[in-house]
Amino acid sequence: MSAARFHDRFAGKVLVVTGAAQGIGRAVAIRAAEEGGQVLFVDRADFVAEVAAQAGMNAAVFNADLETYEGAAAAMRFAAEKFGGIDILINNVGGAIRMRPYAEFEPQQINAEIRRSLMPTLYCCHAVLPHLFARGGGTIVNVSSNATRGIHRVPYSAAKGGVNAITQSLAMELAGRNIRVVATAPGGTEAPPRRIPRNAAGDSGAEKGWMADVVSQVKQSSFMKRYGTIEEQAAPILFLASEEASYITGSVLPVAGGDLG
Repeated sequence: MSAARFHDRFAGKVLVVTGAAQGIGRAVAIRAAEEGGQVLFVDRADFVAEVAAQAGMNAAVFNADLETYEGAAAAMRFAAEKFGGIDILINNVGGAIRMRPYAEFEPQQINAEIRRSLMPTLYCCHAVLPHLFARGGGTIVNVSSNATRGIHRVPYSAAKGGVNAITQSLAMELAGRNIRVVATAPGGTEAPPRRIPRNAAGDSGAEKGWMADVVSQVKQSSFMKRYGTIEEQAAPILFLASEEASYITGSVLPVAGGDLG
């Protein structure tokens, strides 16, 4: 079943969507533009320009490595200069690089998971604040994960637990400045093959087995015993970003078929 479209829901709003080249971020950014928003598609992958072209005149592109503060700050400056300000930030960058029992992780691999799935959100939330203050308010939507409880992804789980903490603490801190901070916690999601793999080094035979264990655990933990679709993840993110959710802040919404994480 296709999701309903709200053609003017983001009219007059400027959105920055990170990780917009593929997966959930791609769907969110395209839909936000279809629904009237001016959208900056941010990704470090060059092919994000191909994706943004589908959104027409409402879209612009910025390539940045959001694992660095400089990349996050540059993306926010570009959006403000291009569109005159920022109203909504959707932090979508992240994703487990490896699936393995915690005892099998090497120290540099732990660090890589934290850099990938915590630091972009932490940096972007900070870098966007001057622009939201200048606007007199706004909304930040963080894409977390229900994998704060799950097997073979302990560093990733820790990173997403950090995203939840950012969401709740920043919401409390910024409510008096008319800024909402919310999050979704997606469960397993069916998606087309990634054009850039999550693990550039490739998976060993053991890692493929551990991945299969994760897939089984995720499906069994869901009341619905299945993965969600990209549209089923994009729709709640866009709802939380919109004025329809104006009295929601500090909340982390599980979107995982009943598995609260």
